[in-house]
Amino acid sequence: MKTSLSWLREYVELPAGITASELDAALTNLGMEVEGIVDQAATVTGDLVVGRVLTIEELTGFKKPIRFCTVDVGRDAPQEIVCGARNFAEGDLVVVILPGGELPGGFKIGARKTYGRNSNGMICSAAELGLSGDHSGIIVLPPADGLVPGIDARPVVGLDEVLIEVEITPDRGYEMSVRGIARELAGYLSVPFTDPASGSAPGATADAPWPVVVEDTIGCDRFAARVVRGIDPDAQSPEWMQRRLVAAGIRAISLPVDITNYLMLEYGQPMHVFDLDRLRGGLLVRRAHPGEKLTTLDGVARVLDAEDMVICDETGPISLAAVMGGETSEWQEGTVNVLLEAAHWDPVMVGRTARRHKLFSEAAKRWERGVDPQLPLAALQRAVEILTEHAGGTVDERILDIDHVVAPSPITLPASLPTQLIGLPYSASRVAELLTEVGCQVSGDEQLTVVPPTWRPDLLAPIDLVEEVARLGGYNDIPSVLPPAGSSNGLTSAQRQRRSIGRALAENGYVEVLSYPFVAPGTADALGLAADDPRRSAVRLTNPLSEEEPFLRTSLLAPLLGTLKRNLGRGRRDVALFETGTVFLPHLAASAPPVLGVDRRPTEEEWTAANAIVPAQPWHLAVVLTGDLDPAGWWGEGRAAGWADAIEAARVAVSAAGIPASRLAVRAAERAPWHPGRCAEILVDGAVIGYAGELHPSVVAAFELPKRTSAAEINLDVLPAAPVIDAPRISTFPAALIDVALVLDRTVPAADVQAALAEGAGTLLESVALFDVYESSQLGEGKRSLAYKLTFRAPDRTLTSDETIAARDAAVALTASRFGATLRGA
Repeated sequence: MKTSLSWLREYVELPAGITASELDAALTNLGMEVEGIVDQAATVTGDLVVGRVLTIEELTGFKKPIRFCTVDVGRDAPQEIVCGARNFAEGDLVVVILPGGELPGGFKIGARKTYGRNSNGMICSAAELGLSGDHSGIIVLPPADGLVPGIDARPVVGLDEVLIEVEITPDRGYEMSVRGIARELAGYLSVPFTDPASGSAPGATADAPWPVVVEDTIGCDRFAARVVRGIDPDAQSPEWMQRRLVAAGIRAISLPVDITNYLMLEYGQPMHVFDLDRLRGGLLVRRAHPGEKLTTLDGVARVLDAEDMVICDETGPISLAAVMGGETSEWQEGTVNVLLEAAHWDPVMVGRTARRHKLFSEAAKRWERGVDPQLPLAALQRAVEILTEHAGGTVDERILDIDHVVAPSPITLPASLPTQLIGLPYSASRVAELLTEVGCQVSGDEQLTVVPPTWRPDLLAPIDLVEEVARLGGYNDIPSVLPPAGSSNGLTSAQRQRRSIGRALAENGYVEVLSYPFVAPGTADALGLAADDPRRSAVRLTNPLSEEEPFLRTSLLAPLLGTLKRNLGRGRRDVALFETGTVFLPHLAASAPPVLGVDRRPTEEEWTAANAIVPAQPWHLAVVLTGDLDPAGWWGEGRAAGWADAIEAARVAVSAAGIPASRLAVRAAERAPWHPGRCAEILVDGAVIGYAGELHPSVVAAFELPKRTSAAEINLDVLPAAPVIDAPRISTFPAALIDVALVLDRTVPAADVQAALAEGAGTLLESVALFDVYESSQLGEGKRSLAYKLTFRAPDRTLTSDETIAARDAAVALTASRFGATLRGA
């Protein structure tokens, strides 16, 4: 919200000598965030003076008309200035900035030669001084007493103003107006306040100036209108209004439109002006029909939603209510008959409509925060007065006011509650005094009955009133007392597991990312999930950050693959990413959860019913990798990442969680979004905890990723707690190393063979590792060779060759009996 100090002074008697720092402190203590307080006089540096045009010479031979002028600026000799404007004559008083000055935006003025003449300064327009958006010509000052060449031009053109910009919190929409800020400052500084909307405004008449029907009184509980005919279509907005609009960041357009914008800033009441001659029949205020279309003032054809409110005539929707008008009924050049509309709209409806259509207009910002429903008639009366004063016209004495506004409900407030919650002593009379300052009607002693004012729709419950007492009583008076720090048990075992897994993956070359948990409607199809896959059931957010991604993820892979695609698009070729986070698995419920209030603790039944619909949110780990895992260089070729590396990442994670390798198993599986022939399920103690492998080609194509991109995802919540492991006893005796190559069916999992070798070799086996896989027609159809390195060691002696060979033979024998394996070359 931007405004000026002089505008505020019209309605609040601020101390004459109030400084910028004092004003900043007052606004801050009232709960507003001060973005800046700027003295406009300082925006133009150097000499800005009044000048009188002495001579004008028309220069020819250029692409545009150019004038060479001599201007009296109160110095010993006139200034020679080249100017392109045409709206002044000899003898006119103008505004001149002399060499050495600087205009807003850092535009420095110097003496220079241009168009073949010397130019020592610049004759200024209102736009160049930042006073308005008028580029049509320079400022020509009307003659006045004391207006002579050489005097400072800043106070003459209004550059002696102090501009204030504050950020308003979402619950205080009434502060998005001069009226609201002035009221707040008056209460804080204990100075008189004049309500600009307190003047007498005539009420509704028996006959309406234009037929209007409000079909939905929930979406629009008040609709008022006035009609003015025969205005001057060429009438310009007064300079004071243009300056205030520009200072507030709003472009001056035309007198009728400028008046509605001006009153929106002053009163906080958004309004709309219709060209009466372009309306076809009476107006109907209703909800939009699904699929209806409306072209708004920005030229965009919009498809409307059933929740949107629209204003219609006989041709259909002509305005997206409370957000933006339509092209077919807007004011245009030549308009002489206007209908001024001021209404009160449902804040929830406006907020959703603005987000749905991405139209965050100044009006919509105010409506969704709450607007005083008692303003329409006062705002219309003021609009009619300004319009007829500057553009003439005949005011239709008939007034429309369809009023279904519900009065604010009384709130019961225990007088002791502010003291209990804030921690400072507040007497009942002090509480009543503070609440009365903001317009509340207070009665009672120990139990106060408080009726909020119509401009404070945010005051709904006792706690809201307590907040007002704290704010008005002074936040600075509340002591800063730190709560006692209790003892901490440190991280939970699950937190320690997740941190260990993250460190382990980072040490193995993976980079951690954090993705938004939102996904698009077509994500399940992109991942190739089957129609009966439970991961297709996703939680849809009622108010998503983006309508393009309204669902919560049921797998970490979709957002992570999007991050991988983004990195590849930025020129990265070899990428390995991981993420830990929650997924959201909905429970199918037959009924909605109960509405839980904040006035008491919910009962066990209410709590259970509410939690029954809350989705399960297990922690998952996902990794994705593509490109070379081992980079190429002068030392040789690199190694491309593949499905085996995704499985290894899962092994690393499980090992970092403290689970021994003996409890981990890997076996072939089929699950989307992995390739059916290159997918493995990860098991701990026989229970599946996740999957890893190469992504299906259709998934890779859907996400526009390189071929052979691999991924893994495991459920961290089902990992068992890490067992207490005794320190291993280290043998100082030498190891015996033996390699065995076994020929067996290619369908036998290598992990099962490794487990059989370990079981058959007995206690002397220290480790077993697969180091080669060989397939050839010489081995036989459907056969392959698996080569393992066996390490034997005894804790108390050096093994003999007979002991080592006996252990090896026992391992091979068990493998042969279980899988039909034979020693290769035997």
